[in-house]
Amino acid sequence: MHGLDGLSIGELAAALDMSKSGLYAHFGSKQDLQLATVEEAGRIFQEEVIEPGLAAAPAGVPQLLALCEAFFAHLERRTFPGGCFFAGAVLEMGPRPGPVNERVGDFQRSLSGVVRELVVAALDAGQLPADEDADQLAFEVNGIILAANTNFVLTQDPAGLEVARRVVRRRLHVSG
Repeated sequence: MHGLDGLSIGELAAALDMSKSGLYAHFGSKQDLQLATVEEAGRIFQEEVIEPGLAAAPAGVPQLLALCEAFFAHLERRTFPGGCFFAGAVLEMGPRPGPVNERVGDFQRSLSGVVRELVVAALDAGQLPADEDADQLAFEVNGIILAANTNFVLTQDPAGLEVARRVVRRRLHVSG
């Protein structure tokens, strides 16, 4: 695992048994390769987490729980060896200005926005206490899933994901 900065057209060419010039013709530059990697990781995340999470339950708390569950299942499947691709990429690329940083940031803001929209839907439906602050709760849920990712990457122990599932349920006032 090299991270986005460690991506190399030469290593990729060797892994694919292609010429470097052939890959340069396709990607053009290391930055283009990084952007393509971010796009593909986003597509995979959308397919494995966002779409199943949103399709699994009605709006509000049930959908928010389903989204969190889809995220935890994504980690358990070890789709990416370093946990959530974007959790790692945002830390790696955050201090580096440019298009790759912007694309990673756009993804992270989008995911946070989806979580906030689900919190607002839950408030509007009366599924959460009326005095709940949507921004704070969305921040907390995002924090829980990122903490679960970090713990899982460090320990590779699914028991930590079970703890995260219980914490999310407790924070969303869901029994069981």
